[in-house]
Amino acid sequence: MDNPPADLVAELRAALSGPARFDPGTRALYATDASNYRQVPTGVVFPRDEDDVAATVDIARHHGVPITTRGAGTSIAGNAIGTGLVLDFARHLNRIVDIDADRRLARVQPGVVLDSLRSAVAGHGLTFGPDPSTHSRCTLGGMIGNNSCGTHSVAWGKTVDNVHSLDVLLSDGTRLEVGATSPEQLDALCARGDRVGRLHQDLRALRDDVADLVRRSFPDLARRVSGYNLDQLLPENGFHLARALVGTEGSCAVVLGATVELVPSPPARALTVLGFPDTYAAADEVPRLRGLGALAIEGLSSELVDVVRLRNPASPALPLLPGGRSWLLVESGGADRGEAEAAADAIVSAMGERAESVVHTDPARIAALWKIREEGSGYSTRMAGSERWSGWEDAAVPPEQLGSYLREFDALLARFGRRGVTYGHYGDGCIHVRIDFDLLSGPGTAEYRSFLEAAADLVVAHGGSVSGEHGDGQARSALLSRMYPPEVIRAFERFKAAFDPHGLLNPGQIVHPRPVDADVRPLVAPARIPTRTTLALHADSGDLAAATRRCVGMGKCLNTTGGVMCPSYRATREEMHSTRGRAHLLFEMLAGRVVQRGWRSPEVREALDLCLSCKGCKSDCPVDVDMATYKAEFLHQHYRHRLRPAAHYSMGFLPLWLKLGQHAPQLVNRVLSGPLAPALKRLGGIDARRAVPQLAPRTLQAWWSERGPRDGTTARVVLFPDTFTNHFDPHIGRDAVAALEALGHAVEIPRRPVCCGLTWHSTGQLGTARRAVRRTARALRPLLDRGLPVIGLEPSCTAFLRNDALELAPDDLDVAALAAATRTFAEWVEPTRERWQQPARDRRALVQVHCHQHADLGFTADQATLDATGTRAQVLDAGCCGLAGNFGFERGHHDVSIACAEQGLLPAVRAADPGTDVVADGFSCRTQLRQTAGIEPVHLATLVARTLDRTRR
Repeated sequence: MDNPPADLVAELRAALSGPARFDPGTRALYATDASNYRQVPTGVVFPRDEDDVAATVDIARHHGVPITTRGAGTSIAGNAIGTGLVLDFARHLNRIVDIDADRRLARVQPGVVLDSLRSAVAGHGLTFGPDPSTHSRCTLGGMIGNNSCGTHSVAWGKTVDNVHSLDVLLSDGTRLEVGATSPEQLDALCARGDRVGRLHQDLRALRDDVADLVRRSFPDLARRVSGYNLDQLLPENGFHLARALVGTEGSCAVVLGATVELVPSPPARALTVLGFPDTYAAADEVPRLRGLGALAIEGLSSELVDVVRLRNPASPALPLLPGGRSWLLVESGGADRGEAEAAADAIVSAMGERAESVVHTDPARIAALWKIREEGSGYSTRMAGSERWSGWEDAAVPPEQLGSYLREFDALLARFGRRGVTYGHYGDGCIHVRIDFDLLSGPGTAEYRSFLEAAADLVVAHGGSVSGEHGDGQARSALLSRMYPPEVIRAFERFKAAFDPHGLLNPGQIVHPRPVDADVRPLVAPARIPTRTTLALHADSGDLAAATRRCVGMGKCLNTTGGVMCPSYRATREEMHSTRGRAHLLFEMLAGRVVQRGWRSPEVREALDLCLSCKGCKSDCPVDVDMATYKAEFLHQHYRHRLRPAAHYSMGFLPLWLKLGQHAPQLVNRVLSGPLAPALKRLGGIDARRAVPQLAPRTLQAWWSERGPRDGTTARVVLFPDTFTNHFDPHIGRDAVAALEALGHAVEIPRRPVCCGLTWHSTGQLGTARRAVRRTARALRPLLDRGLPVIGLEPSCTAFLRNDALELAPDDLDVAALAAATRTFAEWVEPTRERWQQPARDRRALVQVHCHQHADLGFTADQATLDATGTRAQVLDAGCCGLAGNFGFERGHHDVSIACAEQGLLPAVRAADPGTDVVADGFSCRTQLRQTAGIEPVHLATLVARTLDRTRR
């Protein structure tokens, strides 16, 4: 790997107020976006203000170093990567400068996230019309660069249709505001003798030379995104220079700010779901729907729905679909629900018997259906056991041609022996598809190029555009010559040269393109070290390389609200602390070119250090990236035959220390809270600000040995005495016993020590963890052979027994039997609720769902059980509590741990009414709440025991 020029590094760091990074880890993180391509940058700049941008451009020009601008890095075509300097606008230049609701305008910096703008203007009844599926993290600058569209383009158009003016910086340092230009203004600008004058002279001459050519050659298509918007220079379009720059992918000017146009957002929505026998039938009916005032017309394929059914059988969206094997989601709006429903009824009437139909007006149901569509690119990446790739991602044809195009496109796939699932923006004729290309070999990549060329010819034959949403980038720029005549390609070159004569800005995009089969990431950066893992990694056949390729870069882990993924990113806003960033670093670690030293890589260790192992990504990531598992594997390999951090011994071996401490718990508590505590914490790698939880005076198992079992009238069950319940919170175990016995069960608790091995696993001590879970499985096997279920109280341990243990000991039949027998407390109790459920009472509760339960176990049974207790429960969507087992105790993690809790959990607890219970089944969650909020949370088992006690009185 070449090192960045020392003088360039020194000049940038001296001139900028924001960071400029040239370390291998940062360069690896920004070597790819959401595309198939990889280009390692010289460095990455995080400008704090416009002066930083201007200084960077000036220094880069002096050194002849190209510049690529970047927002969220979700570009599918390779638009946001380059070998020079990458400018990340999302970190600091993310301010909404002004909102003029009366004129329906907003002034934004390029790093503003779309959802932030939409939230800010929602109170005025307005929105920004374009809304790609990445709306929760994509930036306005990126949308302007790619001319993004989204679900509602049939109503509100592309980004180009919603830009009023731009504040731009040219590669020579000239800064100007551009927008619509009247003939008089254009004459005045051309009369200037400076750089601005020469720019307008060149563009006016270009317009005059190619106006008729543009009118003849540009397809009459709402979703024409490919190429430069030369049509915006035409007199009939007002010589709109801002809109001409939309979609230039940062290759002509650097956008410093934008004034965008807002549209009224109908307050009421209805979603008509139309079911058809196949995709072609659905596509054929799109023209009939376009004249009915729909806000959105989106297509779903049966294959996409099938993968949702496989991944999440309990998905609330599945029962909402009418019969069929292909569906159109048609959204209508109105001033109120009645108006929206009337519009939906008109759609149903227009379709008549051509489709099965159902209309939804409940916002939760509508959101569930849109979720399938929005996460389609992730869902379709891994299907039928194959890796599927972007590349031919978003071509568009006139809607009248959609059915014909899809039939011929499927025939093209068959001719190449490829599979792909089509879905997308049917209302505008724009189709998304992920295809099982072979991008791991030279012949496969050559075939990839051949397919793209044939597909481009097909879409052009139907009057379409090779890109209908995400821009051209490296994936499609070389195909523009198949879409446009040579004269138009030369006009594109003149357009770029007018702005950027020396080719400094994002070279290789749109004009003078790089080949579509160059820089293909898996081919140019294959793994150089063994990729077989100690853990089974069943989903990827034990291959970490395949696991890292799961991440397609769409960046759902960059969301800052909703779900669990990714708490460390939400706390730091650093790319390396996102699931995507970690996956990319692991990929580069295996490749060994930028991130070197293999499993000993300090860059990967640093990135994974703040991974909470919460498993949020395992469920929230559309492609099932499981970073907690990858971290366990990395730590195992990284510290193999080496001295480990102190916390791995103090907290990784926690079950052993607690076993010793149970003989003198009061003494242990005095020592760990007394004068020796600071020294002991330092020795154990524990943060000084953390209090060590107090041991209970008597363990659950000790209580059980004295108390013994009771006869039952129904099933016999095993209550698993996990380490945390047994030693810290045995009262929860006693409540669980009381509840189970009240339901007629005969309870058994193992008298000898048992442990799932979680603490060793999370610290990467996989050999010890495997021995622990195997020993436990052998000890419980006689009970399992009698058909007894094993009921867990601690979500992390229950999830471990049911899932992680199978990755750790895949061939152990005892472990498999234990996994199959393991149930959560709620799963066992919920079916009995009709015998004891109570009417809703005034008692209220906040519920913090443990992250591992969110990821592996689900909350459906828990919700039903909570309802049966009569508790009015509010389940928080507050993300991870931040303690996450050993994470929040480790030295160096305290600030991030607290920041995670402050994102949602602690504010919700503070805002709760007095007397509100806080339900937290996880020991980590309870400990975080005890230490930060000063409250005593309750376990679901305690609530059930209280309820059953009341019913017996």
